[in-house]
Amino acid sequence: MNFPFYIARRYLFSKKSTHVINIISGISVVGVAVATMALVVTLSVFNGFHDLVASLLTSFDPQIEIVPTKGKTAPADDPILTKIRNLPQVDVATESVEDQAMAIYKGRQAMIKVKGVEDNFSELSHINDILYGDGEFSLHAANLQFGVVGIRLADNLGMTADWDGQLKIYAPKREGQLDLMNPTEGFVEDSVISPGVVFSVKQARYDRDYVLTSIAFARNLFGQQGMLSQLEIRLKPGSDLDAVKAEMQKIAGSKYRVLDRMEQQADTFKIMKIEKFIAYIFLTFILAVACFNIIGSLSMLIIDKKNDVVTLRNMGASDKQIVRIFLFEGRMISAIGAILGILVGLLLCWLQQVYGLVSLGRSSGSFIVDAYPVSVHPEDIIIIFITVLAVGFASVWYPVRYFAKRLIQ
Repeated sequence: MNFPFYIARRYLFSKKSTHVINIISGISVVGVAVATMALVVTLSVFNGFHDLVASLLTSFDPQIEIVPTKGKTAPADDPILTKIRNLPQVDVATESVEDQAMAIYKGRQAMIKVKGVEDNFSELSHINDILYGDGEFSLHAANLQFGVVGIRLADNLGMTADWDGQLKIYAPKREGQLDLMNPTEGFVEDSVISPGVVFSVKQARYDRDYVLTSIAFARNLFGQQGMLSQLEIRLKPGSDLDAVKAEMQKIAGSKYRVLDRMEQQADTFKIMKIEKFIAYIFLTFILAVACFNIIGSLSMLIIDKKNDVVTLRNMGASDKQIVRIFLFEGRMISAIGAILGILVGLLLCWLQQVYGLVSLGRSSGSFIVDAYPVSVHPEDIIIIFITVLAVGFASVWYPVRYFAKRLIQ
């Protein structure tokens, strides 16, 4: 049996001659537990928002997107893209042309992004799940070109789901010089009509800016005949995404980039990770402050056990073993606080998931969810536990050695 650990355990759970030491020890455990609980809950809330955003993007973004590394477009008949399309794991592949334009509807105007897609776009994405209105998803019919507008863009332009008239779209010509005497000649003008629906991804960058239309319309508008901005792909069920992506990147070489959903929204998720990391750092500082209570508890315990230290030395205990007794005492307080904090934090997360105890305040009902989303990731729990132990152990190491050596002398 580890002698210092055995003595430290007895000191921790036995009554002290001065009752206030027990109280301070309890406060130390509670302080560490509260800081640990805050870490668990806060990081789980960040995970909840991360997972929520990721789930929303699946309705619009492709599973895999292939984009040129240089320039905005690439030839649609590029042999590299053809080889990627023909991979056995590919279920659906659709070409897309996307660029900025200006839209005008009944005197209102807005800068938009026109995304031209092929007719199989509904097979690639979950666009039908996010449509609102009495119509259906359609890009063209005979000579008519339809435009499916984001719900916030429709609101900005004064549209309904079944808006009447034409949405005029203007894009600058790719060739020639702008004649300032007749600036309208420098733009390509075309128009789309409503299929009776709008879409709502519940992401501002889509709902506020995007108009979905046929790829033929977009190519004509932007002068990109035979070109594509990206090749969007959905894999067959059961395919290994990482393995297929690596194979596609090997085929694409340096000419194209192969992006999964997370990489397509790299900026959004990078910001969320930074916010989560900053929250982790701040809460770790709070944890370090809470660990100062352990120092106070241990210093009083060392004074209280002065006679015991003399007895232990007479029984043959070395100075190193005596120091380790109080080090183990501080470590056990940290470990108990960490375990209690994690358990309470997990309980609170479960209650939030099931009952939504903490709502989004007066704004609830205006967002996708009414209560703060929570998602517990096992790796976060492991990191939190290691962090608490490391901070707790580091905070007591020098003070315990200092006070214990003074007592031993």
